[in-house]
Amino acid sequence: MGKYFGTDGFRGEVGGGLTADHAFLIGKALGTLLFRRMKGEETGGGATLKEHGVMRPSVVIGKDTRRSCYMLEYAVAAGLASVGADAYMLHVCTTPAVSYTVRSDGFCAGVMISASHNPFTDNGIKVIGERGEKLDDAMTEELEALMDSAEGFKCSTGAGVGRIIDHFGGRNRYIGYLISMAKHSFSDLRIGLDCANGAAFMIAPAVFRALGATVVTIGDEPDGLNINRGFGSTNVSALCSLVRERGLDMGFAFDGDADRCIAVDSEGNEINGDKIAYILGVGMKKRGELFGDTVVTTVMSNAGLYRALDAVGIKSVQTAVGDRFIYEEMKRAGYSLGAEQSGHVIMSKYSVTGDGILTAIMLTEQVLSEKKSLGKLAVPVTMLPQWTENIAVRDKSIADRESVKDELERIRGELGGRGRILVRKSGTEPLIRIMAEADTEKECRLYALALRRVIEEEMRNEASAL
Repeated sequence: MGKYFGTDGFRGEVGGGLTADHAFLIGKALGTLLFRRMKGEETGGGATLKEHGVMRPSVVIGKDTRRSCYMLEYAVAAGLASVGADAYMLHVCTTPAVSYTVRSDGFCAGVMISASHNPFTDNGIKVIGERGEKLDDAMTEELEALMDSAEGFKCSTGAGVGRIIDHFGGRNRYIGYLISMAKHSFSDLRIGLDCANGAAFMIAPAVFRALGATVVTIGDEPDGLNINRGFGSTNVSALCSLVRERGLDMGFAFDGDADRCIAVDSEGNEINGDKIAYILGVGMKKRGELFGDTVVTTVMSNAGLYRALDAVGIKSVQTAVGDRFIYEEMKRAGYSLGAEQSGHVIMSKYSVTGDGILTAIMLTEQVLSEKKSLGKLAVPVTMLPQWTENIAVRDKSIADRESVKDELERIRGELGGRGRILVRKSGTEPLIRIMAEADTEKECRLYALALRRVIEEEMRNEASAL
């Protein structure tokens, strides 16, 4: 994590931690950084823009449906244009749509305005590199250094001022790309889609209807304030009820920027990211597409997933939490599938980022290929009970205190090989997250709450010392 950018961009509460001034500054810094690359200055690797025959940097910008996105996207665009770069506006679209458009249309970079699964009061700015990937550490550091530069930025004048251009065609090509991924007709299927009142609200129904499915939608009426409220991949109860009540074959829930997908089977049961990883991994192994017979997961994945993978001869590799870390490991070793329990799924054959709609298509393809329901495909994965506690903190380093470490060791000693407990610092929010896994939910909850009490005691001691 850098000074401004966490594991998933520059995030904050709009008007406080993230303002239009921040967005304008990011636009200016990004445009300046890209001009440096045009001149061939060192920026951590990669070809210069001149080598691509480009004389002016171009950046494509997308956003989700938060009210603040309109303010922030044009602030970023204004910053880019003020230093001579061109901004191409995709308007409301998904994060993977921006990534795809950067790669397919030859842009120098991309920007997505979204705070993913967070409420509408928050927002974020994600910067995407020329290969459609999240910025590496070296480029992020240079971008942050430019933002902190006391020298200011050289503003363009006259014909040197950048342009701001609508780029609806890029979104349409992304929709066409998704449609082309399916080998089967979906015409016999009834599918529910929960679009979280977010970025997928137009794209996902259009794709599944084009593939022939009968589509029933919820969370498809964004008003700028209702993104993720009661809907989406972090709250699938509405989709579970919809699938059961309407007798649908399956359902898919996306988050605010649609880089995640959580599925629901025909009985209305949740199919989380771990079960999705198993279903897709087994299918890819059968087709000879699972490199090294290995799935990349995070430390938050359930032990039930590993047991099911072991039973079919599939290995696993663990990373820190975050789709960025999953992708880095996949890229390093050439792995073809990675997934988080939260629904980020990366299939390197098709994308360099999590793509919720693509995940939903591939799961539907697996159902049709195997002629089995999602529920039956997921049966081998028996999830161990887990309990998660999120603690709001001012200083996340409190998780490193000796008392916290001592309590962790005590709990791990009691659990032995029956389970595990983890504490980690959120990369996107001022939170410490605790996850306990054991034989029963009661035991998980007791251990998680015991550790929470120690952290909260440290917070009280710190507050009283001020």
